[in-house]
Amino acid sequence: MMDRQLSFHGDESGVIATNDDASESKRSCVKLNYYRDDYIANFVKISEKKAPEINRGYYARVKGIEICVEKFLKKTGEKCQIINLGCGFDTLYWRLRDAGHLVQNFIELDFPTVTAKKCYQIKRNKVLLDKIHAEDGEIRFSPTDLHATNYHIVGVDLRSIDEVSNKLKQSDVDFHLPTIFLAECVLVYIETANCNNLLKWLSSNFSSAAFVNYEQVNMNDRFGEVMLSNLRARCCNLAGVEACLSLETQISRFVQCGWNGARSWDMCQIYDSLPIQERQRIEKIEMLDEGELLVQLFQHYCITVAWVGELFQDIEITVEKRLSTLMID
Repeated sequence: MMDRQLSFHGDESGVIATNDDASESKRSCVKLNYYRDDYIANFVKISEKKAPEINRGYYARVKGIEICVEKFLKKTGEKCQIINLGCGFDTLYWRLRDAGHLVQNFIELDFPTVTAKKCYQIKRNKVLLDKIHAEDGEIRFSPTDLHATNYHIVGVDLRSIDEVSNKLKQSDVDFHLPTIFLAECVLVYIETANCNNLLKWLSSNFSSAAFVNYEQVNMNDRFGEVMLSNLRARCCNLAGVEACLSLETQISRFVQCGWNGARSWDMCQIYDSLPIQERQRIEKIEMLDEGELLVQLFQHYCITVAWVGELFQDIEITVEKRLSTLMID
């Protein structure tokens, strides 16, 4: 199965391995009932218990992304498409189906090495297949790609605009349909020039779009330097880290690449925006060994939302004492 289509440069192996780390961490959360995901176990068979700070951090990451997607769907209904860049083993498509959402198109892109594994697991799992099968459509597999009526997985190098364009067209992309792009710790691994080319191409080709980007921030302080050192030791070079120095640099990256506007919040703000009852529930699951460590982690990750067109421009977080509300409508 691993033919030459799946070859990759040595400096990408560490980046590709981050998918396994993230997927295992998400399953750790699910096993402890931080949130529900009936599908992650199909892609991650074994997961060691993670530290409480890691579990709570991944919970905030998943819920922050979910909130953005839910608000997006309120604006568009099902006449929209979701494009997940660097999708890994993410299960959002199936979770949305369970929640009653069937968007017009859902496209996932990642390195061919990753998409080959995801396609393999889907192909051999009836539960996953049944969710993507349509009565009047077929599911087409290749070693690295999957094409169904409204769900597609394609292997691609995001640094190649021509390749991205071709793969999206193969996936029945509609450049005029309201579109939400998702990226979780993806852009930071792409060289700045290549990342800017990608963001410029997206902003100039999609007429109505939002980009939800979860990524590192405040990477120029001591804690950030330690994070960088640890990642480099695992052969993960943050080639685009210059955009992760502050919330302002996160915003300016999008604006300079043709997006009409952007706003950014660190994960302290995102976590505090969750319903207080939900925060109280998950804070009882595990006691934190070091509360200060969680705060530091939250201060060094953020969610940035950028937009093209007018549909998604009214995005704000209102903070009211301990309880905040993430408002995107």
